[in-house]
Amino acid sequence: EDSQAKALVEMLRKSGCDVATVAELGLNTSDDKSILGAARREHRTVLTRNAADFRRLHNADPEHSGILVIYQDAIPAKNMSYSDIVRAIADFEAAGQDPRGQFIVLNMWR
Repeated sequence: EDSQAKALVEMLRKSGCDVATVAELGLNTSDDKSILGAARREHRTVLTRNAADFRRLHNADPEHSGILVIYQDAIPAKNMSYSDIVRAIADFEAAGQDPRGQFIVLNMWR
């Protein structure tokens, strides 16, 4: 829910990412565990800014298709822009990394 801004989704799709938003999947009010479960069933990687909750879910059960996390800074100017996010995902993929079972901090791929 926190990463489905129309502009970001459009940029990701334009870059070649196969994106399905929480809203498109009818999961808007679902809890994080349900969202991760749906992503697991559909073999999708989750993109989120909700690091703490998804870290707990990952630690409890790392059998998922991957969790891409964007950490937010107290100083907004340090936060990743949509372009930064798209570029970080592209760099991660270009490096041949497999997100399955991983909790990946996208900020490190900036």
